[in-house]
This record gives sequence, C-alpha cells and structure tokens, in this order.
Amino acid sequence: MMGSATNRMSGWRLLPWQRIRTSLRADRDRWLLIAAALLLALCFLGPGFTMNRALYEHVIVIDVTQSMNVTDEQIAGKPVSRLAFAKQALRDSLLQLPCGSKVGWGIFTEYRSFLLTAPIEVCDNLSELRSTLAQIDGRMAWSGNSEIAKGVHSGIGVARLLPGKPSLVFVTDGQEAPPLNPNYRPAFDDKPGEVPGLIVGVGDILPSPIPKTDPEGRPLGFWRADEVMQVDPRSQGRGASVGGEKLVDDRAGAAAPTLGATPGREHLSAMREAYLRLLAGEQGLSFLRLQDAEGLAVALTAPELAKPVPARVDARVLLAGLALCLLLARYAAPLARRARGLWRAPA
Repeated sequence: MMGSATNRMSGWRLLPWQRIRTSLRADRDRWLLIAAALLLALCFLGPGFTMNRALYEHVIVIDVTQSMNVTDEQIAGKPVSRLAFAKQALRDSLLQLPCGSKVGWGIFTEYRSFLLTAPIEVCDNLSELRSTLAQIDGRMAWSGNSEIAKGVHSGIGVARLLPGKPSLVFVTDGQEAPPLNPNYRPAFDDKPGEVPGLIVGVGDILPSPIPKTDPEGRPLGFWRADEVMQVDPRSQGRGASVGGEKLVDDRAGAAAPTLGATPGREHLSAMREAYLRLLAGEQGLSFLRLQDAEGLAVALTAPELAKPVPARVDARVLLAGLALCLLLARYAAPLARRARGLWRAPA
C-alpha cells in the first residue's frame, strides 16, 4: 500500500511535459488512433490553402479551311486529314495541362478568327472541352479563302480582349489563298510579344491534292489547277478605263518563296513551314511543327507561356497520407522489436 501511494506521489511531482511523455509511452497506440481519426475528420471539412502555381491559359484557334482536309497525316498507321490529326493531338495534350489551367476553342476561316468558347478550367471541364473539339470540322468554313496572316492578327486581337489575357495557339498548314504578293503583305499595328503564343504547323512538306467538298462536307473530288487562283491578284494587273487594257503595277511581282506561294501548283497543298516561321517571328510567337501529342504538350506547357496564378491546393490528400502513416506506426515498433529479436537469436 505504501509503495503504490509513493508511486502516485512521485507521479504527481513530475513536470507537465514529463507526465505527457509518460502517458504517451503508456498509451501509445491509443494516441496514434486518436490522431489518425482527427486527421481523417478534418478531411471532411475540405481544407486547403492558396499558393502561386505555374498555370496556363490558351485560346486555341484551329484552321478549318479546305486545305486542312488533305490526308497527309497518320493516326495508328492509318491516313487521316490534317484537321483530324491536329484535333487528336489537342485532345491528348489536354491531359498534360496542370489542373487550374484553362483552354478555349476558336476557328479560323477566310480572314478572321472566331472564338467558340472562352477559356475554361481543363480538369473540371475535360469532357466538355473534348466534346466541343470533336464538333469542329470543315463545315464551319463559309469561304474558299484562307488569309493566314490576317487570321493570326485576328486571333491576337481575340486573345487580347479576353479578361485572362490568354496566350494564342494558332493551328494551321500555312497556305495563303489567294497567294500573297511580297510587296503587298498585310500590315498590322500589333506589338510583337504583346500576346504570347505559338503557331502550330500541320501537314507534310510534300504537296498533295486538296479535297473539294460541298457545304455539307460531302466529297466532290479534288481541286483542279484551273479552279484555283495560281498567282496573287495584284500580279494580274488592274483593269483600265479603256476596254481590253490592263494597268500593271510596277511593284507587283512573283510571290517570294518565303511566303509559301507556288504559282501553277496552288491546287496542291503542303505545310508552309518557312512562311509560318516568318509569321511567328514577326509576331513574337513560337513555332512548332506538329508531329505528335507529346511534342504539342511540351510546347503548350513551355515556361514562357506559364502564368503565376494564385490557386487553391487541396490538403485532403496530405492529411489522409499523414493519417495512414500514423496507423502504420502502430505496428512499426512491434515489428522492429521482433526483427531485433530474430537478429540476436542464436542460430
């Protein structure tokens, strides 16, 4: 009796932190279970915190003119159109964008870029983004013209006016129709680099026939040489007041190779890489020749396109991981003692 009373008296003489340490040693498993239960209970409150993350916001404008229907690309070994190849690569690359990033879709036809959907968050709206992308096709085009330089300028204007100031991703094969005269290229007042972005070139470098379709997208064969304007309008001269006369502009001349024109072969189409690189350099954009979804994903997540955006980080995974560690810790000490006992046991 005296011994137990003495032990109780000595226990009360311990400092508070010493009593806590003694209690923890005596009821170690119980405290581990209590701590794990508290951490799991906090998960139901949806805790989180805000921190700056490198996120991305893109307006992706897709060329839907008829040259994008040329079947010089492949998916799984089967020939597909440039448009289908680009859409598949974009579909796959959405998965590589970090959650919190935003993507919006647009199309280019004739000489303008049109916004279809404003940028929305990719993880919460992945199915909506993919279903919208699947609906984009050549039936959205209403003109045979394809004035690429004006389309890029128009796309920059679209991106500049959006609240989040997204970057521009312009997907095209680069074929100007009608061809451009080097002395009369369209001039814009854009400030190079004001809107960051990327021009993505699609298609083979070898020319192929351009499919002809009706407004419903039904095939009508291929465009013939006599159905397509082979030189720029200014090189054909201007009509004079006297019948039969033409006024030829002294500055007019054959289109420069860097502009991608191929007089006499404009009914064939190839990816105009040199011209697209020229446009990208003039506008302060990057250029990518599209070969696969992996390369596109790397370009879409390039550091120069990243934006430090305050984003909420979900802490539930961290709390659940700590709770799991505490539960496992209950068995760590007995296993360690057993391992030491086996190690020291005689053979």
